[in-house]
Amino acid sequence: MFKAIIYSIIGIMSMVTPGFSKENIMSSFEEVKRENTILVGIECRTQNTPDKAPIDIAALWDKFLKEDIFSQIPSKVSDEVYALYTDYEGDHTKPYSIIIGCMVSSVDNLPEHLVAKKIPGGNFAKFKAVGKHPEALITTWQNIWSDETLSRRYSGDLEVYGQKFQNDPQEVDVLIAIE
Repeated sequence: MFKAIIYSIIGIMSMVTPGFSKENIMSSFEEVKRENTILVGIECRTQNTPDKAPIDIAALWDKFLKEDIFSQIPSKVSDEVYALYTDYEGDHTKPYSIIIGCMVSSVDNLPEHLVAKKIPGGNFAKFKAVGKHPEALITTWQNIWSDETLSRRYSGDLEVYGQKFQNDPQEVDVLIAIE
């Protein structure tokens, strides 16, 4: 599963490239409520520009996989892997942090090289990026960014890589914190 993730994420290199277009494969969202949760993983700071996010995010996924960070995370509540976009300095065009890791039940005995981040609960717009990846994920994000009616909180947005990511077609849930 994780090798498929890295190959999909490396394709994000084109995510912020001007002029990139694919047919709209994003369906309308489902509103879901989530409780506070804790994510543990590895982090980097980046920005959605062609020379930053694609390189930084691909490098972070590469590190997550090559260093087998998944197996180093204690107290996992599932086998799902998350990419958390958080600590925005404004909207999606400003710097933010990304943490790749897993939800946990406790941060006790946390290795020093890992970070823990509380994800505030609340309302989320749940989109499904279904189809060939990374194209489906890229298109979903581009549509989210261009949706001026979505009342975003910019408190913590998630990509969820679960069992459905291994299916054909692949599926990733994208959860956007909303008012």
